[in-house]
Amino acid sequence: MSNQTEFPEYVDVDYTAGEGQNPGDYPRIEDKIEKAIEVTKKGLEEYENPVVMWTGGKDSTLTLYFVLEVADQFDLELPDAVFIDHYQHFEEIHDFVDRWADEWGIDVIYARNEDVGAYAEEHDLDPGDDIPVDALNEQNTHHVRNILEYEEDTFPFLLDTYVGNHLLKTVALNRTLEEHDVDGVLSGVRWDEQEARADETFFSPRHDPDIYPPHDRIQPILQFDEAAVWEAFWQFVVPDTVDAFPDDGYVPQGQDDLPDGVSQEDIPVSPKYFAGFRSLGSEVSTEKSDEEPAWLQDLESTTERAGRAQDKEDLMERLRDLGYM
Repeated sequence: MSNQTEFPEYVDVDYTAGEGQNPGDYPRIEDKIEKAIEVTKKGLEEYENPVVMWTGGKDSTLTLYFVLEVADQFDLELPDAVFIDHYQHFEEIHDFVDRWADEWGIDVIYARNEDVGAYAEEHDLDPGDDIPVDALNEQNTHHVRNILEYEEDTFPFLLDTYVGNHLLKTVALNRTLEEHDVDGVLSGVRWDEQEARADETFFSPRHDPDIYPPHDRIQPILQFDEAAVWEAFWQFVVPDTVDAFPDDGYVPQGQDDLPDGVSQEDIPVSPKYFAGFRSLGSEVSTEKSDEEPAWLQDLESTTERAGRAQDKEDLMERLRDLGYM
């Protein structure tokens, strides 16, 4: 892996691109898509070993769609996807990722904190059960005590907490980036999704080797808001992916309102969104927002991540300083 001094030398990107902007600077869906293609193409061309983060959620799947389209159109190498398996996913998320990875020919790297996972399996833990800090390996103990400065004897085996999120997601991700010599991470972060992400740029440096393996975040869909993500899905992603789906922007009103010959499994949209979830986190700490599908809910006057555990949401800015997405 290139060190902090060498890393930027072979990458020619503008780290200020997107500063001071918001989704309103890209008013039409065509403007948003054009920018996404531009950023994705630059990312695939400039980095020697990029990966695309894929959670199975709408934002990362949209990002993956742009990666697939750009790689095909410009004859560029298709990067691997990284899926952070934090042991507390909805089972439908695993099924969705497996299904579409196979359909799209995507190689998936599964990032796991196997030390924590092995302890949880050995002791048959449920989410929320306590794990003794002194049961962790040296690396995890270092993160808990020295980086997070956590002083309790135990921490809950729970994703949406400060220690749990860091160990199960950030530590797992950083280890994977290091093991695979990743220099660029294509991510589905959006400006409007969260205050901690509002100042992000299209190419965001992560070069401090004391925090993470030096790399850049490549962020093609910053300019999308939640409504635009769904517009892109129903106007472009789904019609391009599903041969039997109308190409005129048909928007289904539910899982029973699909075109003839099309089932929910044929559509690259997680079934959790059909069920009323708007943001997908862990199984134990994410609730549906409404009974209607996500794209039919009141996206303007309600909060997208309201169904997510707030103890983690409130710590997002500090978690991102430690390498969280």
